[in-house]
Order: sequence, then structure tokens, then C-alpha cells
Amino acid sequence: MRAIIGSIGLVLVLAGCGGPVSPMTAPATPLQSRPTLRNTPNTPNTPNTPTPAQKVTGPNVSGCFTTADGKIFTYGDDLPGVITGKGAVGVVITYERNGNVCTWRPLSDRLVAAGYRVLLYARKSSEYPDEVAVAMAKRLSKEKGVRRLFLVGGSIGATASVPAAERLGSRMAGVVALSGAVAEDEAAKLTVPLLQIGSENDAYGGAKDLQRTHDAATKAPDNELHVIKGESLHASALFGSPHGPEVLDRIIAFIDRHKG
Repeated sequence: MRAIIGSIGLVLVLAGCGGPVSPMTAPATPLQSRPTLRNTPNTPNTPNTPTPAQKVTGPNVSGCFTTADGKIFTYGDDLPGVITGKGAVGVVITYERNGNVCTWRPLSDRLVAAGYRVLLYARKSSEYPDEVAVAMAKRLSKEKGVRRLFLVGGSIGATASVPAAERLGSRMAGVVALSGAVAEDEAAKLTVPLLQIGSENDAYGGAKDLQRTHDAATKAPDNELHVIKGESLHASALFGSPHGPEVLDRIIAFIDRHKG
């Protein structure tokens, strides 16, 4: 395996490489195809509760996105979402359990600046989000001019994005999974490019989880894995860390390369 170690300690495993990112212990018990919502790290705010500094009036998503950012919509039990940016390639972001869209703003802003259309949405944290990710992707695909889609997820949102992508067909361009723990049987079905990023010591979506997914995703035409050595940063917490700029750069570069 060819390993490339970047300035922040990210280890890159290219498609087709099967070797471990770091020394591995005995293999962990395989994940189920529809995993139980085990105790994944949480962010402090529920999806629809902005912090005091974020309180706004009028239509908004978690106080972080308003009509100034794009089109606000509601779905299901009056849960809000936003479509922001323009372009023929869309990106659906599914955040971590008990998180919200606010911590994903750094990625959303970068994607919009790079010419992508982005959908972010609030959701019920108690539900496994594969079905709602599919529904959001279908919603975004109906926007005028959108022809290809990426799914991006964090933690359980990353775990669910792989089976969601399998159900979306030919418009899917790729999946970006931050701190996910994708079931091996689901990873084995994936036929679009996959980028995984996470921290070595993360309790959910750490090096072992990411390596198992990488090894199983043999049909993915591009199968990239980046592990931040010695860290336990989870999902969108990566963006606000010293590793944030390079993590964002890697995501944008991956999407640029596979947008078609």
C-alpha cells in the first residue's frame, strides 16, 4: 500500500489499496446493515434549537440559514431545510446524531463558493436517517438544472449515506463520509466513489470502522480513506479544528474530481 502522510498527519489510502492505515488489532464484530443507534458523540443543540446568538425571525433552519442564504422549505412534521447555492451538481448534507446544520456551515459555504448547490435539513435524531437522506436527494434532484448528486454525512449521517446512495441510481456521483461506521455488506454494494475522513481514536467512525469500510468497498471506483492520527475529533468537529482547512480542501477536491 502506498501511504502519503500530509502536514497534519492525514494518511491517504488510494483505491485498490487493501493494507491498514495503522496497526490494527483483531477485527471487530461486523456491523449490521441497519445499525442500532448506539451512543455516537452528540453536539449540544437539537436540530431545531439555535443557540441564543443564532436566534432569528422568519423562516430559518436552526437559526443558521435564512432566506438570505437560499430557499427555505419544510417537510414531514414541519421540519425545515434549505437549498443554497447554484450549479448543476447538488450536495445533500446529513449531520450527526443530535447535531444540527450550524456546524456544517463551513463546508456548505465552501461548496457554494465552489459552484455547488447544497441542501441541508433538520431531522429527528431518534431515527436512522437513510430514508430521509434519499428523500432529500430526490427533492434536490428536482431543482431546475441539477443533474448529479453527492451525499455527505457525519457520524450516523455518514453511515446512512452509503445505503442511501445505493438506492438513488445513476444520478449519484459519490459519497463523502466523516466519522461513519458503514456496514460491510452495504459498503460492498457501493458502486460510486467514496471518500472517508475521520480521527484515529474516535469511538464511532475511528480508524477500525473506517478501515473495515474501505476494505469492503471493493466496487467503488475511487475508494479514499484519510485518518487523522492521534485525534478523537468527531464528524463536523473536524472543521473547527487545526485540521479543518485540509479536511475541507480534501472534500472539495474529491467532489471536483468526480462531479462529471
